[in-house]
Amino acid sequence: MQTFTISNASLEEEYQWIVDAKLNPNKFGPLYKKYHAKIFNYIDRRIQNKDLSSDITSQVFINAIQRIKNYENKGYSFGAWLYRIAHNELCQEFRNVQKNKLVDLEEKHIDLLQFSDEIQDREERILLLRKALKKMKFKYLQIIELRYLDEFSFKEIGLQLNISENTAKVRCFRALEKLKEVYSMIN
Repeated sequence: MQTFTISNASLEEEYQWIVDAKLNPNKFGPLYKKYHAKIFNYIDRRIQNKDLSSDITSQVFINAIQRIKNYENKGYSFGAWLYRIAHNELCQEFRNVQKNKLVDLEEKHIDLLQFSDEIQDREERILLLRKALKKMKFKYLQIIELRYLDEFSFKEIGLQLNISENTAKVRCFRALEKLKEVYSMIN
């Protein structure tokens, strides 16, 4: 499971990079190198357009450089803060173009979200699950993606969505219940 809570030694090294970047934005390089590919992949999975994903990723890092002086070390990696910026940029993009949210499921994610063994054909189950996910409201889809596709902890989801860890758990439970309901109606 991917997580953005990291060891104390790594946090100290990363925090020093942050201190350096706060003093001189030209020293942002190590943070950019560490997180660029992760942020790009996070965005591209949702946008499914390399050029647009690249543009949004660039905007995330521009925002991060501009706001780094406001960054406070709360025991999370800088990556969790960047993912929150990325999430906000994605939401803004979806509002701007009023697109439906897309989900790019990889094979490893399919089993995490299966609810019924009634359908034996794996391809048919994948198709039904994708249809169900496309029918989900953004608020439910968002929490499912963060938890099961991006594999964030509830604490990290809370940080990104500016909610408590317990609220993240409740929202995830509700989202899964809604997904089960939609899946069963399609099935």
